[in-house]
Amino acid sequence: MTAPAPAVPLPVTAPAVRPYQSYVYAYPHKTAYEPLPGRPALRDLWRGERKDALSLYLHIPFCEVRCGFCNLFTRIGAPDGLTGRYLDALDRQAAAVREALDDGADKAGEADKTDKTDEAGETGTGPVRFANAAFGGGTPTFLTADELNRLCDIAEHRMGADLRAIPLSVEASPATATADRLAVLAERGTTRLSIGVQSFVDEEARAAVRPQRRADVEAALGRIRDARIPVLNIDLIYGIDGQTPASWRTSLDAALAWQPEELYLYPLYVRPLTGLARRTAHTDRAWDEQRLDLYRRGRDHLLAQGYEQVSMRMFRRAGAAPQGPDDHACQTDGMIGLGCGARSYTSALHYSFDYAVDMGEIRRIIDDWTATPDFGRAVHGRYVTGDEARRRHLLQSLLQAQGMPVADYRDRFGTGPHEDFPAELAAFADRGWLHDGGAGPLLRLTPEGLAHSDALGPELFSPAVRAAMAAYEPK
Repeated sequence: MTAPAPAVPLPVTAPAVRPYQSYVYAYPHKTAYEPLPGRPALRDLWRGERKDALSLYLHIPFCEVRCGFCNLFTRIGAPDGLTGRYLDALDRQAAAVREALDDGADKAGEADKTDKTDEAGETGTGPVRFANAAFGGGTPTFLTADELNRLCDIAEHRMGADLRAIPLSVEASPATATADRLAVLAERGTTRLSIGVQSFVDEEARAAVRPQRRADVEAALGRIRDARIPVLNIDLIYGIDGQTPASWRTSLDAALAWQPEELYLYPLYVRPLTGLARRTAHTDRAWDEQRLDLYRRGRDHLLAQGYEQVSMRMFRRAGAAPQGPDDHACQTDGMIGLGCGARSYTSALHYSFDYAVDMGEIRRIIDDWTATPDFGRAVHGRYVTGDEARRRHLLQSLLQAQGMPVADYRDRFGTGPHEDFPAELAAFADRGWLHDGGAGPLLRLTPEGLAHSDALGPELFSPAVRAAMAAYEPK
């Protein structure tokens, strides 16, 4: 009897990569931050750092409502006096941070001298200057017009930022984009106003737990244009329950009617402890396909209307000037974050205060923060050096549509990206995500690579960051 022929193994097809895993707006994410041993003094952290082109961010953690998809550090409303106490604390923090920055910086009389290199090879710190500023949240325009003036005073008089001479971006919502608030922002030098619309279809807005009417949104956009702030950005979301290609096109065209200089297209995510997490359970591949289809439709429509793609999410009208760093493009370490939910970056450390999503925890953290007498130390954070710095640079550069010059990476780190991340870049090339298979002087994503930015980004997380994020217990 003849022995049976051995079975021929069937070809194994690699499972498709899920396109929506994590929005990597910063690396590492705050869920990887940990309490810093000894709470290092800010003056020690900033001593020896370049301070001549800092980014300044002021965080306002208040909203009139909380959208169902939101996992940002913000609370609904503010009891009497809370916004005033918050600004008092922000003023104290700004004074402490500015003192730390000034410690060791060049004196005013030496401000215009070229930085020298000392015998140890370290670059002089130079004068303190800000290259751009942003007010975010939460909703900065939750503050009254007078409070917004005070916020600008803190940025200018405490921190020394000349808001009328640098790009200033401010976030707003339709309900809070009132004429008096917009007038203050325009007069104080705002160059970009970003408004979260998400959908111009009332039923979709309700499905996203964002109570608003299209008529009110259109009225707010009219007030913004009347204020003559140079750049208008409109945020839209795709993947909302009940959304169709036709209704998505309705929102896109309604936004385009205002000829915004920028448009952001965000995929909907449902995160733990958010409003939608208690109502829906979107985990299936059908939802992935729906979002990917809507993304491609939105991308192609905006490109046909004369917009240029800057990143997966960001589109800029042709001819519109950039107003500050692009999405994911903060390559120069050096960011000052003021406020309870803000993060700051030195060249070696990212730090912030505590983080939460649950409303009760957020209220507790804000109350503790407003009562803080001394803001001279870093509390939570993560060191970003060596391999982590390389990952951050590659991740944030590669997620830009313009790509990353390999020479820039080599100049900064002394090695090439293919030497440092051979497995990751080979996998991206095999999936068709890299132009020219990743060869050549420019490492750049293909259109499909950009479409899968939320899958590509997490694959560049280090094992240590992955472990820290996995160990984080949502609160």
